[in-house]
Amino acid sequence: MTMQPLFSRRDALRRCGTGVGMLGLATLLSEQSDAAEESVTPLAPKRSHFDARAKHVVHLFMNGGPSHVDTFDPKPKLSEWHGKSLPAGNLRTERKTGAAMRSPFEFRRYGQSGIEVSDLFWQTALNHIDDIAVIRSMQAEVPNHESSLMLMNCGDGRLPRPSFGSWLTYGLGSENQSLPGFIVMCPGGYPIVSTQNWRSAFLPGAFQGTYLDTQHTEVTKLLANIRNSRLSLDEQRRQLDFVRKLNEQHKSLRPEDAALEARIQSFELAFRMQTEAADVFDISKEPEAIRLMYGAGTHGRQLLIARRLIERGVRFVQIWSGAGQPWDNHDNLEAQHRKLSADWDGPISAFLTDLKQRGLFDETLIQWGGEFGRTPVAELPALNGRDHNHYGFTCWLAGGGVRGGQVYGATDEFGFQAVEDPVSVHDLHATMLRLLGFDHERLTYRYAGRDFRLTDVHGTVIDQLIA
Repeated sequence: MTMQPLFSRRDALRRCGTGVGMLGLATLLSEQSDAAEESVTPLAPKRSHFDARAKHVVHLFMNGGPSHVDTFDPKPKLSEWHGKSLPAGNLRTERKTGAAMRSPFEFRRYGQSGIEVSDLFWQTALNHIDDIAVIRSMQAEVPNHESSLMLMNCGDGRLPRPSFGSWLTYGLGSENQSLPGFIVMCPGGYPIVSTQNWRSAFLPGAFQGTYLDTQHTEVTKLLANIRNSRLSLDEQRRQLDFVRKLNEQHKSLRPEDAALEARIQSFELAFRMQTEAADVFDISKEPEAIRLMYGAGTHGRQLLIARRLIERGVRFVQIWSGAGQPWDNHDNLEAQHRKLSADWDGPISAFLTDLKQRGLFDETLIQWGGEFGRTPVAELPALNGRDHNHYGFTCWLAGGGVRGGQVYGATDEFGFQAVEDPVSVHDLHATMLRLLGFDHERLTYRYAGRDFRLTDVHGTVIDQLIA
């Protein structure tokens, strides 16, 4: 009779004193054990540090860098200096640029707050400016798309770090166990640096964003492999139960393996999504009046889906302008910005109106903006486009505990750099986490012997932005 070995050669190596598994320090073993424990039900709802003002985030990402001096930061001085070189000391660009360029768009005051907004976003301003906090003093670190995208999404422009959506689902979980807690919509393919924008990095894989190519309208194209063409749901369930039993047996010998538990959970989520996803992405179930309000364009469809997702408890929804860098208008800025804003303005206004009507606005934190702004001077050789500008730019927040109807901070008279109450990306993240119920210094994850956080060793909460 053949004797069954008590454990495999791999297990013997893992258990013996010279094996790799026994070389770690007690603190490292403790970290692994904690990670495994946290991942047992990774998307289960969790409590924040204190009472939250917001429960969900919708990030409207205008990738490429919309021009703040053409949207939410009026600079009449540019008309006076149009076609002329700006005074010495007012410009420190990394690349050679041309003369001052006035905005081709008209600014008007809106709402009781009287905040000035250009006609590119007149519908959003007309209907909602008193609920919006416009931050005109944002700063990034470098004028490059890749690094600034990483900074805005992950809090670091150079090293692989978890994204904001990953941190939030790690901290709060999700209110719907049949959908991902973090969903990313970008029509036409990936933006610059692709999936790095919504990665989970060293956090368990369950917290990574799920990407949808929203140029498609059919659910089978939005989500790959959402349908099984060969097996019924009952047959899949039996198959999945069998695979889970094998995985649980495998995991019982490796209780510290958080990645293994994340894989088990991903199988379960994928199965549950087959029924839930078909419903949430089918906007034909919405009343015709609602669909008309959002419009027939891609961004209207994305925003309507976003509302349906947060209604169902999804924690973080990020919506991109499209593949590449659509707002990166080094030339032909007037035509390109006008087209892009026409695609976004009406749907954004409809989205905010819809949230208010359904009682979702006060629990949803909305962020609008890009990775940086654009220069007040023109890109050479003609006066028809602008270069990258990380020294000063605009983003805005609304909903979820935000004190609306205010402008925070300011750039100089030409709109080149933040000169009043500068706001770093870390400050923005710290403030948003505060609205979501977290102390940004305490929302940490121990990895490689260090406690990491979204804001690294930076960030100050801006109390003036909080109602």
